[in-house]
Amino acid sequence: MIAGVDYYALVETFFRSTFSTDNALITEAVRRMLAAGGKRLRPRTTLLAAAACGADPVEHLHLAAYMELIHVATLIHDDVVDNAQTRRGVNATAVDFGNRVSVLAGDYLFAWIFKNVTAGYPHPVPHVLSATLADICDGEVLQLRALGDLDASVDAYIEIARKKTASLFAASALCGAAMAGGSPEEIEALRAFGEAYGIAFQMNDDLLDLTADAQILGKPVGNDLTERKMTIPLILALSGGNERFRQQVSRLYAGDQSVLIPEVVQGIEREGGLTKTRVEIERFVARARAALEPLRSSAAKDELSTLAGALAG
Repeated sequence: MIAGVDYYALVETFFRSTFSTDNALITEAVRRMLAAGGKRLRPRTTLLAAAACGADPVEHLHLAAYMELIHVATLIHDDVVDNAQTRRGVNATAVDFGNRVSVLAGDYLFAWIFKNVTAGYPHPVPHVLSATLADICDGEVLQLRALGDLDASVDAYIEIARKKTASLFAASALCGAAMAGGSPEEIEALRAFGEAYGIAFQMNDDLLDLTADAQILGKPVGNDLTERKMTIPLILALSGGNERFRQQVSRLYAGDQSVLIPEVVQGIEREGGLTKTRVEIERFVARARAALEPLRSSAAKDELSTLAGALAG
């Protein structure tokens, strides 16, 4: 919060008082997902980017809210693809509404967002958001193709993270800066911040999947391992070359029920996966903070830097 403005509260008020679509069932499904919580980091990034360029962030509240709604639509689809049972500590949308309604709700929400964005915003906002959605889908496909691939590289992981997670953070910052009238240098600085921050955010999310309490996560601990995902802690743990650990992971991902998730988590820690991940997070946090250097001094710039720093613990 800067200058007495609580951005989180602004976004929440918008959703409670303003958000509605022409389809009551879809509106209900989306509102239930929104009510489950979330840090609203993407809309906060948009508002802070606008403020960092000297604009009144309140004027860009609708644009910020669209960023969160894009995120919500991707979560609805993700839960169908992953057959997830919970999201943010409550039933996944597909559990309460079924897969068919959930897929249609996500599709409808994307269309509703882009109808409003193309009608209300000039270039480059519609182009940036459409390109971002393509990146998100591409990243999800790349992640699916990498499931269970114990030879996955750090570079391949970063490319997936850049597309499926960081692209929306980058777009959130870029669009906020562009609509605030930022200079080309400011817009690029904030886009670069969003991308580096988003990669660090995904790495931190992977780390939390192995280290946080299930109640805090809102989903089971080790869920990524259950889904055979190649997360950064696992990739870095495997890079140590311990053949016994590699065989353990291989058996787990082949469906061997005698291999327990907690045992694999312990193996990841023992092989240095958690420590190495924290180093990688710090590297991208430093890159995000460095991207902000061209911006003029402001409380918004400081808050963006603090936001990134929080990922490094």
